[in-house]
Amino acid sequence: VQPVRAYDGIVQQVEEAILRGELRPGERLPSERDLVRQFSVSRATVREALRVLQSNGLVRSRAGDPAGAEIVPFSPVTLQKSMTTLARLSELTLTELIQFRMLLDATANLLAAKLRTEEQLAEMDAALKVMRDSVSLGYEEFSRADVAFHDAVARASGNRLLQVCNQVVRSVALTLIAEKIAHALDRTAQMEESIAHHAEVLEAVRAGDGAGAARIARQNLYDYYASYVPEDERVFLRALIDQE
Repeated sequence: VQPVRAYDGIVQQVEEAILRGELRPGERLPSERDLVRQFSVSRATVREALRVLQSNGLVRSRAGDPAGAEIVPFSPVTLQKSMTTLARLSELTLTELIQFRMLLDATANLLAAKLRTEEQLAEMDAALKVMRDSVSLGYEEFSRADVAFHDAVARASGNRLLQVCNQVVRSVALTLIAEKIAHALDRTAQMEESIAHHAEVLEAVRAGDGAGAARIARQNLYDYYASYVPEDERVFLRALIDQE
């Protein structure tokens, strides 16, 4: 049996109350003094619990505030932070991350092809142009433009959870292969190839071809990442590639 630290018990009860809707955004927890009395713990323990809750994006707290910590609205930024922590601590393999990203990108592309507006198409066009202009500026500038393109597609899908999940998976996956990317033999060729792939996606989205846009996403991600994945695990990625 693992011992439970006192502040963990407070954190857990507050989190559960928020999830059940018993504590809503804008409402306040009892003051530190009242929490000390309610949980029969020290003030230091209460402050540690409040620090954890604030770090998790659940409350806004100031030490000694007589009004008590305020419950804050849950935001996509908070969700992204929590999911990134979970992905890193779970020690997911690169293969699992890439497979999930293939699913995410394909779904975002499919929905974007069906739901995008002219304004959103213009955002994708602009991001692709910046990608082309960034080739001569270096990989970091190019990578930022790449992220902007994927974010534009995800926004066009109309699903904020898709956007958050994609950002998390992309970030963690790229972190795992950052050193290998840094030593790529021909990074310019990599960037040019990536631009060609993104242009294919954009044309399929513009044409309203959801199935085509999804297929391109899966194939492109496989082409880019397969060489970074152990050979005996590539079967899990190939399972998502159309075999026609």
